[in-house]
Amino acid sequence: MDQVDVADWDDGALNDHLDELSATLCAIDAQVTRVAEAVRARGFRIAEPRAA
Repeated sequence: MDQVDVADWDDGALNDHLDELSATLCAIDAQVTRVAEAVRARGFRIAEPRAA
């Protein structure tokens, strides 16, 4: 994901890839949520790192 930088894409390019990006982001979100829930279910806390 570090290699994807949509800031440099024009609106046409972003629009062309929007369905694929949306599906990928939703899949990533679902996996992260699944892992986080499993960690919490075992009694562990997930803390956000402090801003630098």
